[in-house]
Amino acid sequence: MPMRIGVDAMGGDHAPGAIIRGSLQALADFDQIELLLVGDEKVISDHLASSGGVPDRCQIVHASETVEMSESPTDALRRKKDSSIMVLAKLAADQKVDAIISAGNTGACAAAAQLRMRSLPCISRPGIAVALPSFHGPVTLCDVGANIQARPQHLYEYAVLATEYAKMVLGVESPRVGLVSIGEESLKGTDVIKKTHELLSADKAMRFVGNVEGRELFQNKCDVAVSDGFVGNILLKFIEGLSEGLFKTISREFQDDDEVTKKKFDDALHRVWQRHDFSEYGGAPLLGINGVCMICHGRSEERAIRNAVKAASTFVEHRFNDAITKRLGQTGSSGPTDATTQSMANIG
Repeated sequence: MPMRIGVDAMGGDHAPGAIIRGSLQALADFDQIELLLVGDEKVISDHLASSGGVPDRCQIVHASETVEMSESPTDALRRKKDSSIMVLAKLAADQKVDAIISAGNTGACAAAAQLRMRSLPCISRPGIAVALPSFHGPVTLCDVGANIQARPQHLYEYAVLATEYAKMVLGVESPRVGLVSIGEESLKGTDVIKKTHELLSADKAMRFVGNVEGRELFQNKCDVAVSDGFVGNILLKFIEGLSEGLFKTISREFQDDDEVTKKKFDDALHRVWQRHDFSEYGGAPLLGINGVCMICHGRSEERAIRNAVKAASTFVEHRFNDAITKRLGQTGSSGPTDATTQSMANIG
């Protein structure tokens, strides 16, 4: 039976065109999937018409509203109950799709998924994980924005979630876990960090290497880095900006060289950039949710969406959530309990 994946056709800086084109690429590359494109039916149909109409293994699910990137997630979801993000999350909650993907408003996507799909019974609060490319291989950073006021238990759960992600999806055999802090010593950091350090140290099934500083994420100190969403989001965006700036600076240095030298270095830089581009991983999974939810970068274009579909199918195939439930057991929160989600309780 084909795997069914829902895609928010209206979310992202380059929607709907790039989202639809990336989805069509995924359909052509992966014959085991079916796609549901969620959004304004006429807009999606018009874009598909230029490619020959609605292809096999693809259908349109109408949503009359769109959450804009600049909108408050809570306010937008309360007012726009027929937004593409809310319709997408409801499809997953009703088990009409196996996974969902959006490059739209990150906060709204995470909130809608928690509201509709709920968390796994063993998870107190889901977290967003990203794979940071490094010279030594990918480093999984979790959380990068779902929970900006994490408690020690949440951070411990992120370590478990990200470890399983690194093993099952990224192929890291025995992930080393580091706790992001201001120093390597166990007594450094906030009270939350110190208590989290104790929890991670006590778990003998985890390969915990202690606190890690920001620079050590790229020095082969760990394969998984744990932080709250506030610190993680700042780290992620700083790394993105620094990487782009460095590549532009290096490229500019060769602009006045002869054409042969310039082409040689441009080709080399392009190969390196391809390996370090966020599009390579497609999207960031919202780990701990009762289903599969991939949150893509707002700037995602065709390649990122195509790879996000691939990543989502990998999550489904590996039964990632079954592994998490087995690892943590059946006890814990039965759904989102943070203040943000509680304030959304009457969105409906």
